[in-house]
Amino acid sequence: MAIKKSDLYSSLWASCDELRGGMDASQYKDYVLFMLFIKYISDKYGDSDDFAPPVNIPPGASFKDMIALKGKSDIGERINTQIIVPLVASNSRLARSDFPDFDDPNKLGEGAAKVERLTNLVAIFQNPSLDFSKNRAEHDDILGDAYEYLMRHFAQDSGKSKGQFYTPSEVSRVIAKVIGIGSANTRASTTAYDPTCGSGSLLLKVAAEAGKHITLEGQEKDVTTAGLARMNMILHNFPTANILSGNTLAAPKFKDGENLRTYDYVVANPPFSDKTWSTGLTPSNDPYQRFAWGEPPAKQGDYAYLLHIIRSMKGTAKAACILPHGVLFRGNAEATIREQLVRSGILKGIIGLPANLFYGTGIPACILVLDKENATARKGVFMVDASKGFIKDGNKNRLREQDIHKIVDTFMRQADDNPRYARMVPFDEIADPKNAFNLNLPRYIDSAEPEDLQDIDAHLQGGIPERDLDALEDYWRELPSVRVELFEPLRPGYVRLKLALSEVKPAISGHAEFTAFHRSATQHFTDWRQANTPRLTAFDQGGHPKALIEVVSEDLLATFRAVPLLDAYDVYQHLMDYWAGTMQDDAYLIAAEGWVAKPARIVETDKKGKTRDKGWACDLIPKPFIVARYFAEAQAAIEAQQAELETAAAGLAELEEEHGGEDAAFSGFDSITVAAVKDRVREIGADEDGADELKVLKRWLALSERVAGLKKKVREAEAALDQSAYGQYAKLTEAEIKTLVVDDKWMTRLSGDIQGELDRVSQSLTGRIRQLAERYATPLPELNDEVERLAARVGEHFKRMGAVWK
Repeated sequence: MAIKKSDLYSSLWASCDELRGGMDASQYKDYVLFMLFIKYISDKYGDSDDFAPPVNIPPGASFKDMIALKGKSDIGERINTQIIVPLVASNSRLARSDFPDFDDPNKLGEGAAKVERLTNLVAIFQNPSLDFSKNRAEHDDILGDAYEYLMRHFAQDSGKSKGQFYTPSEVSRVIAKVIGIGSANTRASTTAYDPTCGSGSLLLKVAAEAGKHITLEGQEKDVTTAGLARMNMILHNFPTANILSGNTLAAPKFKDGENLRTYDYVVANPPFSDKTWSTGLTPSNDPYQRFAWGEPPAKQGDYAYLLHIIRSMKGTAKAACILPHGVLFRGNAEATIREQLVRSGILKGIIGLPANLFYGTGIPACILVLDKENATARKGVFMVDASKGFIKDGNKNRLREQDIHKIVDTFMRQADDNPRYARMVPFDEIADPKNAFNLNLPRYIDSAEPEDLQDIDAHLQGGIPERDLDALEDYWRELPSVRVELFEPLRPGYVRLKLALSEVKPAISGHAEFTAFHRSATQHFTDWRQANTPRLTAFDQGGHPKALIEVVSEDLLATFRAVPLLDAYDVYQHLMDYWAGTMQDDAYLIAAEGWVAKPARIVETDKKGKTRDKGWACDLIPKPFIVARYFAEAQAAIEAQQAELETAAAGLAELEEEHGGEDAAFSGFDSITVAAVKDRVREIGADEDGADELKVLKRWLALSERVAGLKKKVREAEAALDQSAYGQYAKLTEAEIKTLVVDDKWMTRLSGDIQGELDRVSQSLTGRIRQLAERYATPLPELNDEVERLAARVGEHFKRMGAVWK
């Protein structure tokens, strides 16, 4: 049985983390990722018949050879000399500095401790599920995603300044999409470059977006991280990518003659505000003329990297760079460069991101999108303020799928239809003396929520301001009669609610216009369901889950764009959340095994090696779906028995409580058990003085017997149902499995999510009406009258007490 993709990742991480001990995560990752690398190349190229395979594995240097070293006293030294050294010697793209020292006692411990740690590390990667010999379609492979998962977790654990080797994949995806790369405009000779490539994740996202093998080049200052990038390229099936080590600003490695090499696409996430950017460099005498627009400040390297990127762009190239927000508004030398940047027309857009997205820093950042094509004809800068679209994820923030999609959609359309989110800002506005080429987004986009103004006249005289109701125009456009039904004129500009507050929600939900809206939105989901069920049921063994979800999710988004009052991106997010939590695992199981649903025993092994059967489970079709479709009557009977049991148990508890006081029937019991009660019954015997107590005790015994009998019945019925459900799996046809998975499991869940969104429409409208009605319910004159009434009552009290109330 195939292991669930999410389980594979989490167990891999848990195992590695457990072995880490006291080692810093930023160091330990090098050992784990090398193990993943050696396992992958051994599976992929170990038995290659290719004349020139991308990676040569010399005899004795494969993962199988590492397994043979388990438990040996010199395992670390032999991994270095028998595995790593021959690999490096046989592959010119690999360097010894790419790989960690497996014999380092400072990191791995000494003697038996080191042997045990390395032996266990090798054992983790012997998991049969980590078989990469049948690697599926490019960018849809278990391995690449496992690497990404481990990198993210190591970055989270690496602490301040040590997590910068990794750009969050969500941000990388935004960058890859907004530069406009795609299969239609790329070929093998298309070039992409990252001057500060870290572990290479950003370059690989660009390659994934291109959808084909393009030419990738990157430079990374940290030698070990450059090694990670080289491994990452091979792991993602880009073995020809060229990653070089060195300081990009002081000693760029990619040159054509004496000039910087130029590229079709450039992407980068440079170190924020690098204070040592000019080390080894004389900016005023730069041989590559990168600083013609001005020299960046000595302690602020952001523009140095940006100018290097611009110099590395071909005449029609596209680029994107992540920089701290300060580059948009800081003065002096940076203001001079910024003005030149804007005047050049190369700056196509700015995307403001949420704070706390990146590892190693919490400051907010932005993406500067550059485009040399038609730069001289450009009329403005397209600005997007996406700072509010994110979800909390532990101690970091993370872009959701809907946030990524909204940013990309908005930027690619260059749409001005949501001025509080994005707008095209003309050069004249940026150059105006009041702005003076300051690009700080709040100058141009007011993304703050409009203030909820209090109406003094309404507080004084009562009534709900029509201005507040007019602000709900989106609702009234779809539900015009609802406004008429809920409100009546009070005086010019003010209305009052016709109904009691408790009647507002039923009046909205039950109104014909809301019913029609509900029906129309539900029909949109039904149409999407009918169009996509055949796509989902046609998915089969060897299929590509990422391609599947892209088609069905894009269709869902397109379908709900036409539905008023709902945010299509919210609907889309429901599907993507469900995909991430459940559906993706299902799709990978189907891709591995086809439409097969076999229950498996859950066997737990304790520390002493004893096993215990904990029942059974089936990931693709959990038991409740089998029960609901095939054994609904049996389940209903159990639920009825359960209800009967709960009633009897409640009666028993009530009896104990009623007679549990001092001198009552149960007052002398340490604990009320059948044996204790029977003993007491025998003690009382025929004693007439104990008749009342006897009656209570016998009633308790009868109730207790009934509870025990019902418990047994429920237990037996549940066991029989469990056995029936278990046996049903073997009888399922492929068509039945598809119905259970697609209709009963996937579509039922998504239908519930859509209904939740529709309920939220009526709840939001009701909530706002309630808020306004309560705010202006009691005008000032009524409050004054109430104060006078209460004052008079207090005065009367004082008078009766002989005091004077003024």
